[in-house]
Amino acid sequence: MSLIVQKYGGTSVADVDRIRNVAARVAEIQKQGHQVVVCVSAMSGETNKLDALAREISGNAEPNPREFDALLSTGEQKTIALLAMAIQALGVPARSFTGGQMGMETDSSHTRARIQRIQTDRLRAHLDEGAVCVIAGFQGVDSGGNITTLGRGGSDTSAVAVAAALGADVCEIYTDVDGVYTADPRVAENARKLSKISFEEMLELASLGAKVLQTRSVKFAMRYAVPLHVRSSFKSDDGTWIVPEEDVMERLVVSGVTSNVNEAKIRLRNVPDQPGIAVRVFTPLGEAGIVVDMIVQNFANDGTTDMTFTVPRADYARALAIAQQVGEALNCAAVEGDDQIAKVSIVGLGMKDHAGVATRMFDVLATENINIQMISTSEIKISVVIEEERAEVAVRALHAALVDEAPASPGA
Repeated sequence: MSLIVQKYGGTSVADVDRIRNVAARVAEIQKQGHQVVVCVSAMSGETNKLDALAREISGNAEPNPREFDALLSTGEQKTIALLAMAIQALGVPARSFTGGQMGMETDSSHTRARIQRIQTDRLRAHLDEGAVCVIAGFQGVDSGGNITTLGRGGSDTSAVAVAAALGADVCEIYTDVDGVYTADPRVAENARKLSKISFEEMLELASLGAKVLQTRSVKFAMRYAVPLHVRSSFKSDDGTWIVPEEDVMERLVVSGVTSNVNEAKIRLRNVPDQPGIAVRVFTPLGEAGIVVDMIVQNFANDGTTDMTFTVPRADYARALAIAQQVGEALNCAAVEGDDQIAKVSIVGLGMKDHAGVATRMFDVLATENINIQMISTSEIKISVVIEEERAEVAVRALHAALVDEAPASPGA
């Protein structure tokens, strides 16, 4: 008998028929003798509806964070109750748990809470009695008993964290795709599903725009060595396993090509080239809760530098306003912004062993007459900022040249 944690996203529980489909899957696994914990998201579109209601009632102002969390958490509570009922209708014992009821303890950072610990006694007791535990993803409670939420995509994190706390044999992430592909199949027609991918590669892909898994969930799985299996809610086929690097046999030079159009670029021109300038530029952004991604400096011979950085597009207006204030204080020549960019990236373990991958990437983009505005690299990743309208062309060209044609790395 093994302990399996399954997570189903909003599209997998979008209506009664799909909830019944999930219940049938869960019941079959439980009847095979396994213990099962099921973590679910709100039904597709439900969180957006609740968000809109909150903003309407608040006069389009930012809702009170505590009450906002209390409201958003009801989306998952609806799903867990319906799914528990559907499982019970199949003759299998099931019990639903909110985040607080299952022992998910977080800090008090409403709308972006961090998990501090998980008390598993209640879950273990019901599992030992033969019941399926249906738990609400995305939510927990702080030390004062206040409902908190983990941020968008937090159900993945909830599932992996519970799997780690229970010592589960596997955490299965069920979604509307059947695994991790070398690129978005809707963009690159030759994209193929990977049987395995390393935690490191998946973490890079998730942070670079791939929507299969949420970044925090991959970090949790990597830290606590939780085997992840990304599968389709609508097929019984194996999906993609996310495993330690040493377990990846098909070690491609480039395992994935991805793009992210949810970024914007800001440039401060002719910033004084002095110690402490970067602190003065980026501290106000950090204090405003704005995450800065890529940073590039171009030095001139006149004692100044151009400082360019990217931020999430949702934060672009706020970030530009802050940068303009900073630029005025630093007597910059100009502060410019561009919210029509995309970040295109290639990721692969095999890049560690192959020289010239960056050169090949840049050559492909040059052949397509795509201008590179910024470059960022790590041991297994190269990212470039380009015009948004050329993103899909770039992905297709890079996939054809670096994934379809590239050999496996040594030892594969």
